[in-house]
This record gives sequence, structure tokens and C-alpha cells, in this order.
Amino acid sequence: MTTQRPTPTLHDVAAKAGVSTATVSRCLNFPDQVAERTRKKVMTAVRALGYSPNFGAKAMAAKRTNTIGAIIPTMENAVFARGLQAFQEELRVHGFTLLVASSSYRPDVEEEQIRSLVARGAEALLLIGHERDPDVYRFLETQGVPCVVTWAYDPHQPRPSVGFDNCEAMRTLAARVISLGHRDLALISADTASNDRAKARQRGIEHAMREAGLSPETLSIIEAPYSIENGATAFETLMSSNIRPTAVFCGNDVLAVGALQRARDMKIAVPDDVSILGFDDIELAQVAFPALTTVHVPHREMGRRAAQVLVQQVQGQPMLEPVELTAEVIIRDTLAGVRAH
Repeated sequence: MTTQRPTPTLHDVAAKAGVSTATVSRCLNFPDQVAERTRKKVMTAVRALGYSPNFGAKAMAAKRTNTIGAIIPTMENAVFARGLQAFQEELRVHGFTLLVASSSYRPDVEEEQIRSLVARGAEALLLIGHERDPDVYRFLETQGVPCVVTWAYDPHQPRPSVGFDNCEAMRTLAARVISLGHRDLALISADTASNDRAKARQRGIEHAMREAGLSPETLSIIEAPYSIENGATAFETLMSSNIRPTAVFCGNDVLAVGALQRARDMKIAVPDDVSILGFDDIELAQVAFPALTTVHVPHREMGRRAAQVLVQQVQGQPMLEPVELTAEVIIRDTLAGVRAH
């Protein structure tokens, strides 16, 4: 029969390190305020004893958890990874811990996760896009939990956003494509019913078409969940139609890489026979062959600034104005002018 060892305490760590309990507490909560030599002694004792701070009891006493939640649509590709990494790095500077959940682009799952993170003590939330049931926002207001919306920018919304104008970014790309002589355009998009970013990107193409005297009704659209395989399947469908597009816009780089893959399978030359455009500028866009023309989303800056906004709100500072960042068109090798036939 084995006897369970007593759980090490803050006093045990202090005794082993030869410092006060106040020093141990300061080292764990504000390590930058403790001399390096002392910090090393304390952390050596922490590891040797297997000590873990009881943040649950601390939170109950202080009515604070120093935890912020983030709910992203997917963890299956790198679209949100860079921004979330910067978000976490900035939170850590301010002494906050990050809890992350993924909704699989399902509004009902996102609502469950919002309620769950709040129940677990999240003091603020990062959300992707503005579009969700008003009851969700009312719930957060009732609970006193601030949120910031990212990957979108809308100064007319009542909640602060740190992001970029999806519509304008895609309009700029589409205008460049149209200026090269493309008239038969297509779009492989995420489901626009509950994705305001996808909806805005489609609007951007339509705006550019109107500006160029083209009818948006001629834009061929296939909606598909974000994946390489779905991008490939949608591309094959588009290129098998009676009127082949000369330029295929994709709602993100993952769909675009799928389209590139299927173009190779179908012996369709990119960009000579068709131009393929992405959105996001994740690393995949740079290593794809040919290298992908896309829209660069300021992922890291967005994550960092979003963290600052949430920390300020948790600390009771006035709500800031929405923060608009610039999404830049990146021209690489998958865009060319229309060939004369």
C-alpha cells in the first residue's frame, strides 16, 4: 500500500529556497520584479518539490482569474495560429493566461464554448468576426465579460474590433485582377450564411466588378468548408463548366492550395491558363508552387493589439476606439494577364 505524499505548499517552497513566502509569490506572479539569482533559487525549489500554485483558491479570494479566453473557428490549419501566438505572448507580458477553444465554424458550438469559458472564469474573450446571435452578446454583458472582435473591422458595431476591412482588401485584389483583362471570374468561398468575413470578401469582388462595368451576377461561386481537398474539388467543378473562369478567387490560402493542386492534376497551367488567388498569406502561400498571390493579413499585429485592448478593459479602463489594420495585396506567381486566343 502506497501512502500519498502531502501536497507541497508555498511555505515548503519558501523554506527550501531560503526566502520568504512573499518572495515566492512575487516570483510566480511577477517574475520580472525578482532578481534573477533569487528567481532561479525559487524555481529550482518549485521543480524539486513539484509545487503548483492553487490558482483556483487564489481566484476565489481575489475574484480574479487572470485568464482570457479565445474562440477560433478552427485549429485544423494555420490561418489563426500566428495571430493567436502573438495574442498569447502579449497576454503573458501582462500576467494573463490564455484558454483556447475551437468552434468548427458552428455558431451553436461557439455559443456553448463562450458560456463554458465564462463559467470557468475567463475575464474577457477574443472572438472572430462580429456575426452571432444577439443573445450571446447580451449574455456577456450580463456577466460583465468584455470581448474584442478580430479578423474583422467595423466601426459601426457596438463592440470594439481590432482587424481589417475584408471587403476592401478583396476589392483591391479583384481590381488588380480585372485590370489584367480578366472578365470570367469565380470564387471558392466558405459558407457565407454565418461567416461575415467570407461574406465581406465576396462583396469586395462584386464591388470591383461593378466599378469595372462587369455584372456581379456573372461571378461563379462555390461554397465549401475550408480544406485543401474542398478547394481542389470546387476548382475542378469550376473548370469543368461551360464557361471556364480565367481567375479563381479563394476565400483563404488553404482553399487556394487545393485549387493549385487540382490544376496540376488537370494539366491546367497556372497562371497561363488560369490565375488563382488566395487570402491570408500564411506560410503555405509562400511555399506553394507556383507561389500564391494573396492578401497579407497582419496576423501578429492584430493578435498583439487585441490582447492590449482586452487587458485594458479587464483593468477597468475606458473602451478604446476600433483599431483598423491594413491588409496588403501580395503579388506572386499565380496571377497573370489574360492570354490572347
